Amino acid sequence: MSSFDYIWALLNPSDDYLPVKRRCQMLWDTYPLEQQRDIYRRIRDKQKERKFIDFNPLFAIQKNANPPRPKPQVLSYNDYYLRYGTTEERDGWKMANPTGQKVIYVKPA
Repeated sequence: MSSFDYIWALLNPSDDYLPVKRRCQMLWDTYPLEQQRDIYRRIRDKQKERKFIDFNPLFAIQKNANPPRPKPQVLSYNDYYLRYGTTEERDGWKMANPTGQKVIYVKPA
């Protein structure tokens, strides 16, 4: 059994997607083995957690090819001041004003 057979079995797409099976395999084969394993784990874990996985196996593979980006931390102006006792940027936090109305502090993940 090839690694593609495992991901195809895991995705278990309906017969409507048989015409894209070859394209899925071509895409799958472009990923190195370690990335294939990561994709498989992400999809398997999402299934266990009952999270949405695209019904189209081609899109499911593509969308799970890269790890999710961690979200930046955000503090309100007041919370930042309470934590640090100043409005000066510290510890990687940056002042931002995305809406033009309220200042927040953002720390990249």
